[in-house]
Amino acid sequence: MVKQENQNHYLLVTFPAQGHINPALQFAKRLTSTGGHITFVTSVHGQKRILNKSTLISDGITFSPFSDGYDDGFKSTDGGNNDEAVDRYMSEIRRCGKEALVDLVVAHANGHRPITCLVYTLLLPWAAEVAREYQLQSALLWIQPATVFDVYYYYFSGYSELINDNINDPSYSIQLPGLPLLKSQDLPSFFLPSNTYSFGLKLFQEQFALLLEETESFQILVNTFDELEPESLKAIDKFKISGIGPLVPSAFLVDKGMSDKSSEGDTRDYMEWLSSKDKSSVVYVSFGSIAVLTNKQMAELARGLVDSGRPFLWVIRSGENEPKQQDKDENERYKEILLEEHKGMIVPWCSQVEVLNHTSIGCFVTHCGWNSTLESISMGVPVVAFPQWTDQGTNAKLIEDVWKMGVRVRPSDEEDKIVKSEEVIRCLKEVMEGEKGEELRKNAKKWKELAREAVKEGGSSERNLRAFVEQIGLQ
Repeated sequence: MVKQENQNHYLLVTFPAQGHINPALQFAKRLTSTGGHITFVTSVHGQKRILNKSTLISDGITFSPFSDGYDDGFKSTDGGNNDEAVDRYMSEIRRCGKEALVDLVVAHANGHRPITCLVYTLLLPWAAEVAREYQLQSALLWIQPATVFDVYYYYFSGYSELINDNINDPSYSIQLPGLPLLKSQDLPSFFLPSNTYSFGLKLFQEQFALLLEETESFQILVNTFDELEPESLKAIDKFKISGIGPLVPSAFLVDKGMSDKSSEGDTRDYMEWLSSKDKSSVVYVSFGSIAVLTNKQMAELARGLVDSGRPFLWVIRSGENEPKQQDKDENERYKEILLEEHKGMIVPWCSQVEVLNHTSIGCFVTHCGWNSTLESISMGVPVVAFPQWTDQGTNAKLIEDVWKMGVRVRPSDEEDKIVKSEEVIRCLKEVMEGEKGEELRKNAKKWKELAREAVKEGGSSERNLRAFVEQIGLQ
């Protein structure tokens, strides 16, 4: 996008989780290319995660963190992931965040650069309340696929009974207007009986109630692109919904890009290790920044990786699966399996886009978080989908049945949901070998090319972003 001078000042507020921060930061960087200024708001803990992840911050972005009382992050020692503790945490984010936004809006209103638009991500309906109270233009930055937005909209607009009545029948397919057939496993986990996070559905319900009250000029900016979800972006005509993604580092959306450098560790060891492997031979495994597999599942996955005979790079976060309430013997078992043969490399962190962009990567075993999904699309890497919660089941459905660039693991038992080592081996073989593997790689390459076209000058996402900026400037 050609940079032009304008007076737009965006107040961009995001929930302090990595899956929210990363796309919001990329969106902020895209906005700076239009000549606007961004005040980026998140909690103190969220701010720390930004500074740890990227030292190259674009000109035109000012950071304004607020303290929510959890400056070191919400931990299990704060009361666990039970409703009472989570509700308390979310209540403090609401109270402190809303106060911080009001202070910023008032301060800038009396200065030389007043706020012209407030943009907020998921789980922050109170940000919309501030925009309304101070008569600010506002927009929702939806950081999940458009398909998931549609599912929530339908759920809160007359389809909840249909969904709830059939949620326990794994064979029942739910047909929602403009969307592919969805089974219960394909729906956001907040709908499922197994959901233990009651706050999720309540927050989404509040958010959609506010959306239904917005004016015609209100925009929903989705981290997707027109070619990826053409039907889903147009399924609901009540809102102005635009694809402005993929929101991944722009350097990786051109051939042989270089990543934003990270202060979180030297990438030399694992990148050198990857460079020693054959093209498209390595299995990359990562479950994001939140999901934690049980030790039993870790052991099955470890056995599957080793027995597949393929080299693998596995990200196991520091402190993940430590033997606290889980059985210590089980905890040690998967580690012993991995040490039996030196076919793989385990790291506590890596630059994921840099890894996925490496020629030796042949497959991505992922939890299907939307950021990881878009990164695999943008790098043209086929997927073994291993969804855990929230939107990940829907993303896995899209990967396997709509975009046809991966396969989804099938648990051996509906009760414990454990994916056995044999199933891991089957999926890896299907993705990396034979005619099926060739088809998946071909499709992955197609989506990669379309993703890169979308963000180029004149591409669909670039045009949509430019139209949004122009609308804000006209108000």
